[in-house]
Amino acid sequence: MTSQQALSATVNIDIDAALADVRERFVARNPESLKQHEAACAVMPGGNTRSVLFYAPFPLVIAEGRGCRVRDADGHDYVDFLGEYTAGLFGHSHPVIRAAIDKALDAGINLAGHNLLEAKLARVVCDRFPSVELVRFTNSGTEANLMAVATAVVATGRSKVLVFKGGYHGGLLSFGGGASPLNAPYDLVIGRYNDVAETERLLAIHGPELAAILVEPMLGSGGCIAGDRSFLGALRAGATRHGALLIFDEVMTSRLSPGGLQQALDILPDLTTLGKYVGGGMSFGAFGGREDLMALYDPRRPNALQHAGTFNNNVLTMAAGHAGMTEIFTPSAVLALNQRGDDLRTQLNRLCRKHGAALEFTGIGSLITAHFSAVPVLTPADAAAGDPRLKELFFFDMLDRGIYLARRAMMALSLEIGDAECTGLTEAVEDFLLSRRPLLASRVWS
Repeated sequence: MTSQQALSATVNIDIDAALADVRERFVARNPESLKQHEAACAVMPGGNTRSVLFYAPFPLVIAEGRGCRVRDADGHDYVDFLGEYTAGLFGHSHPVIRAAIDKALDAGINLAGHNLLEAKLARVVCDRFPSVELVRFTNSGTEANLMAVATAVVATGRSKVLVFKGGYHGGLLSFGGGASPLNAPYDLVIGRYNDVAETERLLAIHGPELAAILVEPMLGSGGCIAGDRSFLGALRAGATRHGALLIFDEVMTSRLSPGGLQQALDILPDLTTLGKYVGGGMSFGAFGGREDLMALYDPRRPNALQHAGTFNNNVLTMAAGHAGMTEIFTPSAVLALNQRGDDLRTQLNRLCRKHGAALEFTGIGSLITAHFSAVPVLTPADAAAGDPRLKELFFFDMLDRGIYLARRAMMALSLEIGDAECTGLTEAVEDFLLSRRPLLASRVWS
């Protein structure tokens, strides 16, 4: 065994020992969450109905939330940096959102007709996002992306869809590790994110058969990896050249600029999908784009496409979304929130350099993910090269310090996060860097 191999083996043992310790402490601190999990296992597979929320040895059960804080079933309080995976933009029980929902409830919930709110929210969406001339609502981002792809297939008469490894477009269009066995049965071509040369090669082969190119302008679930402008520009040019439709999945990234990343990049897709916060934190999705494409759904036209959904225009979401987008998440609020996120990420990365840790915080604006990597994280392959045990250790150490974030180390700032909370996070991260220095500084990276 070489000296380098011996050092690696020692560090591996230390990481495993550290993980065993934090897991044991987690179990001891959270008996009520364990009890709730065991009860849930009797009626749901693994006690779970939303896969991303599960982690071993068992997930925390969150009992309540106020502002930017949550409390678990065992009474522990955390600053909520997870932000419901970007949907919790407004924090917990924002008074403006609550008032809008209460008012809608007073008039009745399921009205079985067009209501007074849907066109108001649609007007806000069309005015906010440059590519959206007409819009339709759905119940989730998953539905929005499925409908956008289906629209492209019908509009072009083609069947193939170019997607990218690392992308996530909902539970039925997921490409984190390639193609999921649960994906909708589209004829998929899977490319490499941020790889212009490979993309051009795939376009040359498949371009005439492509109905759509579906892409996140920044990978969200895939690690908050920003799309390079040359890559996204090549997609726009390629779609135009081959007669395919470019679909921007802005379910997460629409919050990163007043008009989404498409506005910040000045690259307009043919169709855009939205979700998460746009419905005020309620169940929501939307797809919209060019008038000629969306007019395929105009029921006044013969042979119009049918798009049903009992809750597409439900009054609670319409009310919450309109209040949130007009009274709270104004363009100035968008800019302020994302400047806060950029400043926070800069400070966190400065700490990593100061302590010589192979840790990088990626993202744009208010969306951030931590990666344990010795090289800059520019692609999903870069992100996958890190040691997942260190990310798990980081997650549990942050919980011990009162910071709630995703198990995959993703953070989404809510409007309720302020200077004090950001300072608390930077102090917690620096404490982690200091206390785990032997693991982070001695790690042998390939």
